[in-house]
Amino acid sequence: ASQTRELWDPTQSQSAFGQSMAAHKKRIAYFYHDEVGNFYYGAGHPMKPHRIRMAHSLILNYGMYKKMEIYRPVLVEDEKMTMFHSDDYVHFLQSVTPDNIGDYTRELQRYNMDVDCPVFDGLFKYCQLYTGGSIGGARKLNQGNADICVNWAGGLHHAKKSEASGFCYINDIVLAILELLTYHHRVLYVDIDIHHGDGVEEAFYNTDRVMTASFHKYGEYFPGTGGVKDIGVNKGKKYSINFPLMDGIDDQSYQSIFKPIMSKIMETFQPGAVVLQCGADSLAGDRLGCFNLSLKGHAACVQYMKSFNVPLMILGGGGYTVRNVARCWANETGVLLDEKLSEEIPYNEYYEYYGPDFNLHITPSNMENHNTKKYMEDTKIELFKCLSSLPKPTIQIKTQMPFVKMETKEETKEGDPDVRISQGEADKMVQDDREFYEDEKDQDKETSMELA
Repeated sequence: ASQTRELWDPTQSQSAFGQSMAAHKKRIAYFYHDEVGNFYYGAGHPMKPHRIRMAHSLILNYGMYKKMEIYRPVLVEDEKMTMFHSDDYVHFLQSVTPDNIGDYTRELQRYNMDVDCPVFDGLFKYCQLYTGGSIGGARKLNQGNADICVNWAGGLHHAKKSEASGFCYINDIVLAILELLTYHHRVLYVDIDIHHGDGVEEAFYNTDRVMTASFHKYGEYFPGTGGVKDIGVNKGKKYSINFPLMDGIDDQSYQSIFKPIMSKIMETFQPGAVVLQCGADSLAGDRLGCFNLSLKGHAACVQYMKSFNVPLMILGGGGYTVRNVARCWANETGVLLDEKLSEEIPYNEYYEYYGPDFNLHITPSNMENHNTKKYMEDTKIELFKCLSSLPKPTIQIKTQMPFVKMETKEETKEGDPDVRISQGEADKMVQDDREFYEDEKDQDKETSMELA
């Protein structure tokens, strides 16, 4: 069997295509592996994969897992990583360990492996897991088996073709976009992390098939790239959009630029799929950040991109105050599901992290917003000029995609004959909104769906 999908026409974004996708409840595929929280960059390092486990715990205890299909990512093979990364770099990541690091002194320098990007136990498996969720999500979108795919472990946007950078080793975003490009003629990448999405921009800097849009802190701040004049080269000229920001930007200011810019991009570029990197270091109070966004202001970007009803991939990214990262991504999972979450955080195994108030939302500080209205307006006008001069996109190509059931290694195993429903089957069960009985093994759900 093969399948094609209706394509989004921006001239009727809130009518024909939007209604066709909005008419049914969004099908959300959620990728999570229980080992991802085990990895440890080292004492004092701000990047803590444990935050993914904390976010997952909130998602479970808010009951949101019942509304999604849950998938365990397949470990990505090295051959797949070399679709973007160089062979020698991937082989190095595969080979180096804390025990043999002394044998790789020259390579450590060559591949930028330093205090920011240390060698730690299980490094390559960590890369395989977070990348597996992003590539797996791209495949599900291509197959038409989900409207939205979520991989909070992904979004490591700084990794380059042949070097690690900014806590990132393998660029799962680039690999996921390459997967999306096998089906979609154009893909949009949007980055709301406080740091510029340099690795993704660099990878697609000279193509018109991928547009990158990054809203980030600029000026004496890592990675130091992403000026408003950086718009791409050759065929990719005007397909890299950067909105450089200064300290203290708040919800109102952020939305005053994000929504108009993204609306113009969707109108002019007309992507077949969107990848949104939701780095939580742009929140108020982040350990490494200097913005002043609330959870609501951050989530408003997710809600807005969801409203276009285009196949959407949601990824994590930065975020170094772990309790707020977990809050943020749990809240945004709720936004994707149209679920209003209780302000009181439910009891969970990391409950003490959220004291003393144990509330979901955070209060922005009274820090000064250094982004003046004139600066924001002038930058917005400059980007509008760039976008207005883009050539009209060609019609989206409908590629005949063979339907391939995506299975994880766990799902391919024989089920336990003494267990009526396997864990893999249970993970893929989505609770019907009319379901009152809490046990996922209840069979009434099937009856109600047959009668619908």
